[in-house]
Parts: sequence; C-alpha cells; structure tokens
Amino acid sequence: MKPSVVVTKARPRRTTGMRLAKSPVMLNWMYLPALLLFAVFIYYPFFRGLLISFTDWDGYSQALHYIGIDNYKRMLTDSRVHTVIINTLIYGLGSTLFQNMFGLLYALLLNKHGKAKTFVRVIVYIPAIVSPIIMGYIWYFLLQYNGGAINDIIMAFTGKPVNLLADPKVNVWIIMIVNTYQFLGIAMMIFLSGLQGISKDYYEAAEIDGASPLKRFANITFPLLAPALTTSIILNLIGGLKLFDVIAALTNGGPGYASASLSTMMYQLYFARQDAGLAASLGNLMFLLITVISLTSLYFLRRKELSQ
Repeated sequence: MKPSVVVTKARPRRTTGMRLAKSPVMLNWMYLPALLLFAVFIYYPFFRGLLISFTDWDGYSQALHYIGIDNYKRMLTDSRVHTVIINTLIYGLGSTLFQNMFGLLYALLLNKHGKAKTFVRVIVYIPAIVSPIIMGYIWYFLLQYNGGAINDIIMAFTGKPVNLLADPKVNVWIIMIVNTYQFLGIAMMIFLSGLQGISKDYYEAAEIDGASPLKRFANITFPLLAPALTTSIILNLIGGLKLFDVIAALTNGGPGYASASLSTMMYQLYFARQDAGLAASLGNLMFLLITVISLTSLYFLRRKELSQ
C-alpha cells in the first residue's frame, strides 16, 4: 500500500505594501485628494465671496476696503433686486412645476407598450443634452423681432411684429417655458425608471378588486413614485433657481434687469459695473435662497414619503 501524500497550499505572504493598503490609516488618506478639491474649488471661493461682500472691491484692485453691511443694505432696499428675486422664483418654482407635471405625463404614456415608445423617449430627451446656451440662441432666432419665425407667424395674423423678448410682461415666462422644455426629458426619465420599478402584481390585484384607473394611480402609482418625485423636484429646483445660460442668450437679463435672475444680475454687476462687493452679496443671497428652498422641500417630501 502506497502512503498517501497530503499537499498543503502555501499561504501567500502579505507584503508590507499590502498591509499598508488595507490599513484604516491608508484608507483615510485616500480622502485627501477629494478634500483638497473641495477646499480649492468650493470652500475657498465661498469664504472669499463672503469676505468680498463686506467690501467695496471693484474686482480688479489689489486692496479690499471694508464697508460693513452696506452692500446688504443696498441689496435689500434696491427695487431692481426685488424684481430679480421674483424672476428667480418664477424660473425655479415655475420650471419645477411644469417639468414634473409634463414629465410625469410623458412617463405614464411611455410606460405602456407602444411601437413609438423608444423614438418618443429619445425625441423628448434630446433637448436635455444640448448646451443651455445653444438652446437659448435657437429660441432667440425663432423669437427675435426681425426675421424670427414665430414673429413672422404672429405678423401674418396681426399685421405687425411683436417684440416678445423686450416685453417685461412676456419675456420672463418665455424663459421659464424654454427652460421647462429643455429639461423636461430628465424628469420624464426619472419618473419612467420609477414606474418600471413598480410590480405589476399591485395593479393586477387592484383590477381584481375593481379599482378604476384613477384610483390605481392615486393609491398605487403616485405613492410608489414618491422617491422619484423627490429626486426630480430637488434637481429641478436647484437648476431653475440658478438659471443663467438661457437668460443670457435670450434677453441678457433685459430690458434693464426686467428678466434677470440672481445669477445674471451678479454677472453683470461684477463684469460690466465692476461692483464686485454687491455681486458677492447677491451670490450669498442666491446660496441662501437655494439652500432654504431645497432643504425645506426635501424635508416635507421625505415626510410625505414616510407617511405613505
């Protein structure tokens, strides 16, 4: 009888480099590049902007002259700033409302089987991948006073052209509609992914119980879409409240500051009027506005998710 030979597999030796790579200390060092990037591109500009808002800096001189809260007093008493804040709220809240309303409608239609489902999805989403400044200029050429296609149609019915982009009562809503049209596809895709995650068993059980389509939407679809709705609303709010490119292309904030947002007014104050101190104050106001509205919305939407 031959003796049996047991072959044992040699355990690999852990080198010093391997031990260091797996140590908690080394893992913590890996955060360092991200923290450096945040410090250079986020924290430093934020605190620098806060400092500049208490000065009368023109954006070019070497010295900073401290003037206390004068810029904030100017900002709060300037009627043009009040108009710009209202415009910013219209761009943020109005775009969010219509993007989610039409995005949900498109998602519900495309969630059903249809031959043109993929084609329509691509067509609706394409504007979202176009640069906002390009989208703004496309609509500018359609709406411009001289030779604009839409203006030519209006002139065919009324006999005279209309300067839509120079009318303060109209141009704010045009900008809001263009922004809604461009990013409607993102809301649609978020809702569509949420709809595809809902089990068909719920609908089949509701049909057996005799629930109408409206009741199925109210009691199954809408509650289970709550996380998608939260994501879409917060993204749309932040994008709409800091809107810049479309306004710059369509009206450049004019006439005066009639269609400006906080972003475009801040840009004009800094580069055109060399009033960097007031521009920094507006930047801080915009940061505060976006933070308060977004966090408040997130709080209530999360509570709504948990209650359903």
